[in-house]
Amino acid sequence: MPIRILIADDHGIVRQGLRMYLQYDPELVVVGEASNGREAVDLAGKLRPDLILMDILMPQLDGLEAIRLIRHAYPDTEIIALTSVLDDVIIHQAIRAGAIGYLLKDTGSDELCRAIHAAINGQVQLSKQVALRLASESDEESSIQSLSEREIAVLREVALGRSNKEIAVALHIAEKTVKAHVGSILSKLGAASRTQATLVAIRSGLVKLEGPPV
Repeated sequence: MPIRILIADDHGIVRQGLRMYLQYDPELVVVGEASNGREAVDLAGKLRPDLILMDILMPQLDGLEAIRLIRHAYPDTEIIALTSVLDDVIIHQAIRAGAIGYLLKDTGSDELCRAIHAAINGQVQLSKQVALRLASESDEESSIQSLSEREIAVLREVALGRSNKEIAVALHIAEKTVKAHVGSILSKLGAASRTQATLVAIRSGLVKLEGPPV
């Protein structure tokens, strides 16, 4: 089954360009377009896309609030923020809202397609500039040091986009044990989601992103 994508951007020429780029990947299909945040929320409910490319600065409802509403109502829909805004506060707000990625609009078409496939598999996707800003922002070593050796191994697998079941198989432990470890990791790192925990792992140097980000 192809990956079903909704494009949300208030500029028609951007939506047209994205649709053109994505059509060259036979595993991707654009099922709808939204010209503002409110429309993106409505179409997310009607179309139930697998992934949304979400601009941040949009009329009626900004991309950040749209991300929050969609992720709350439809947690199975992944969202990549695709924007020209390179601002530390906005980046963190987008991730906290539930975006699995933050890409800049100068991302190449091939890189964008790869990022979509990776995001669908649960892997955090960040433009190089975004990853560098996050990496230089703070030292996460102390947070990582609070984790046990097993928790570090689990976090590494989480950051690679693996599900609890896949982690259980890889580490030869029960799935319920993985779930318990993930809960402990989130608590110790002060992270609200697996995506935020992944960012801590990236900033600490525990893992490195593949593909377009770094």
